Amino acid sequence: MAMDVTISSSALSAILADAAGSPMVEVCGLLLGDGQAIRLARACRNVAADPARRFEVDPAALLAAHRLARSGGERVLGHYHSHPSGRAVPSPRDAADGVPDGSLWLIVADGDARMWRAVAEGPIEGRFAPVAFTTLPCADSSSRPEEPDS
Repeated sequence: MAMDVTISSSALSAILADAAGSPMVEVCGLLLGDGQAIRLARACRNVAADPARRFEVDPAALLAAHRLARSGGERVLGHYHSHPSGRAVPSPRDAADGVPDGSLWLIVADGDARMWRAVAEGPIEGRFAPVAFTTLPCADSSSRPEEPDS
């Protein structure tokens, strides 16, 4: 039986604010922590060709996060993204893009946040299983994406 996941209240608040601040495009980022505890949410650029309808985490940000984890930083547990005009459940596109690697997917829509685990033959879209999570108070802060140079 899988354990429930915890997420710091500051990380969840940052994710919800990020999504609310970008109602026309899917925002995305990384969920960082260890074990079943998400302590940080690191917002990343959405580099998808059509960011209003899908997301792709900036590969440079993903590689940098994995490098940091190898040197003792927080591990990448999964990622988050928003569905600006949908629901906080995985879409068929999410299932097509998802790899059944056990990573966490936090999806937000209209102020709602739900968590999923990417698995083989999941009950949702054939790729995802729902994950219960608890929000814990925490002093950790979340990082915003860097603004592109003008």
